[in-house]
Amino acid sequence: MKALAIGDVCGSSGCRYLLKMLPVLKNKFGAEFVIVNGENSDEANGISPLSADMIFAAGADVITGGNHTLRNKNFYEALDSSPFLLRPDNIKADFGKGYCLVDKGKFSVAVINLCGITYMERSSAENFMTSADSLVKRAEEDGAKFIFVDFHAEATSEKKALALYLDGRVSAVFGTHTHVLTADAQILKNGTGFITDIGMTGSDNSVIGVKSDIIIKRLKNNDMSKFEFSSGENIICGCLFETDNSGRCRNIMSFKYKEGSDEKI
Repeated sequence: MKALAIGDVCGSSGCRYLLKMLPVLKNKFGAEFVIVNGENSDEANGISPLSADMIFAAGADVITGGNHTLRNKNFYEALDSSPFLLRPDNIKADFGKGYCLVDKGKFSVAVINLCGITYMERSSAENFMTSADSLVKRAEEDGAKFIFVDFHAEATSEKKALALYLDGRVSAVFGTHTHVLTADAQILKNGTGFITDIGMTGSDNSVIGVKSDIIIKRLKNNDMSKFEFSSGENIICGCLFETDNSGRCRNIMSFKYKEGSDEKI
């Protein structure tokens, strides 16, 4: 089974580029399942019903979230009503969930969404390893051979530690949140695919999706102006995981495409 994981979609430009590119990538790679992190997909930060609809329309099976997911109160109802919209399980709330099971007919896929703790502003995240144990057990009880974990975290140490902890128990652990595609895609000793971060989908002329002048003023002058997503040439980043029938990862490939080019960069 081939599964695509797409990095954090940033704002309306990221949504539009996803609508254009995801069908192309699904066909190019023969992907049978798609996970997209959408926690930055709304222009006002977080995720909205409109941006979620655009991501599903592009071809996502599951939309995962992160520390910004709960910022938009208008999205709370959608988190409860859609089984395929996730928020990190270890961010405790009275709505939403961090786990789903997707029946694709010839196979079922479990998706787990977790959040890191270190340097994660406003996340109030609890222990991610105990949450992982609970949800992996649930996936096994649900009969899922294919289990994918989106770990939305800042610290690379947390990401690698969780992947090693789950090695052999899940198909893949991929990191989101930092918006920078890392060069460490690998298959761990017991067959779990891992990459520290799968990057972002949105404007390349930016600081991780945000207009560069806003970030520069913040860093230089402590100017706390509201973030605005940048526009211009877009990129799409992610990772392709290929598993065998046991659910173990057998091939892994990260990728980055830039608007105006058909070749990976």
